[in-house]
Amino acid sequence: MQTLQRYILGELLRVLLLTITAVTVLLVVVGVFQRATEMGLSAMRALQLLPFIVPSILPYTIPATLLLTICVVYGRLSADYEITAAKAAGINVMSLLTPAFWLGAVLSVCSLLLCDQVIPWAEASMQRIALHAREDILLDILAAQNSYEDRRNGWAISVAGVDRDKRLLLRPNIRYVTPKGQSAFAQAASATLRFDPTGSRVIVGVNDCWIETPGDVQMRLHEQEIPLIAQFGSSDGTKERHLNISELKTKVDSSRQSLQSQADAQAIDAAFALAMGGFEDLAKPTFQKYANQSVSDNARIHRSRTEIHGRFALACGCFFFALIGCPFSILQARRQFLTSFFMCFMPILLVYYPVVLLLQNLGRVGKVEPAWGMWVGNVVLLVAGLVALRKAIKH
Repeated sequence: MQTLQRYILGELLRVLLLTITAVTVLLVVVGVFQRATEMGLSAMRALQLLPFIVPSILPYTIPATLLLTICVVYGRLSADYEITAAKAAGINVMSLLTPAFWLGAVLSVCSLLLCDQVIPWAEASMQRIALHAREDILLDILAAQNSYEDRRNGWAISVAGVDRDKRLLLRPNIRYVTPKGQSAFAQAASATLRFDPTGSRVIVGVNDCWIETPGDVQMRLHEQEIPLIAQFGSSDGTKERHLNISELKTKVDSSRQSLQSQADAQAIDAAFALAMGGFEDLAKPTFQKYANQSVSDNARIHRSRTEIHGRFALACGCFFFALIGCPFSILQARRQFLTSFFMCFMPILLVYYPVVLLLQNLGRVGKVEPAWGMWVGNVVLLVAGLVALRKAIKH
């Protein structure tokens, strides 16, 4: 690498690290408190989320901070006539822009790795912290009040005491609803509490218990697990953005297999109904069930495919931000770097992101093919960048 290119790359890295650190610190505080509020966590638990919030924020801060960095560095180089001097010495402008393009490509790969590997791991870690916190919250309530009632979901627990060291409920009495919709009552010598991975159920593991169900039917069991519905905070399940690309592809394949199985079963049932003259069977809820399942499978396929293509497109946005930022900052050399940044970023904010979000939503509902729809925003940046690059090279 030539001396001039090393100098430009060093300036880019220095400003980028300083800018991205400042922006991330500001946003991470807001992100931590927002996620802690959603999960109902204490301040201490919120601090435990801090290392996992940072990867979730970086894919959104990297493109903007890269654009700001390019405006600062190349705007100063052009304002100090260093680019003019380089051109007078016979150096091609493209060789001066190579460090920025290289940095944009590297950051695009890093953004893709963050979205595909780091963020799903961070989300899983935050969910584990949140589940452990919910267990502590429930144990604290039972230790302080000796009872807890969830009227919305129809269950209640009363205890004689709580052993916090062993995380045991002593002599618990549990009133709950069975999966068949029957009311039941359980009395045990001890029990443990844990949340399932989705956070939507409390699993009570009772030991040496009596369970009474309707009709005065009593059973004595040595060990038994009683699932109780309990939605604390946000429990939306596993979203597409919390899965890596391999898991998303597996989800797509599974949904397609389900669609094919549903279509085969529907065709067989329809053939039997027509052969037996049971035309009224075609209007039964069975066939509506096939249609509902097909709609659900298609929706999962559209969401997963949009997420896959969206990750590649948004990650590559770093390179296209560099492509449009370099020539624009050179052409706006006489302006302040913040002015150049806002003049470049505002059209991106008003055009690029709305187009990307619109096509993303259309892709999730199956109105647009995500294989090309998610790249429309990058194509717009490519065209604008090439036009600005031609002017910067020529003048």
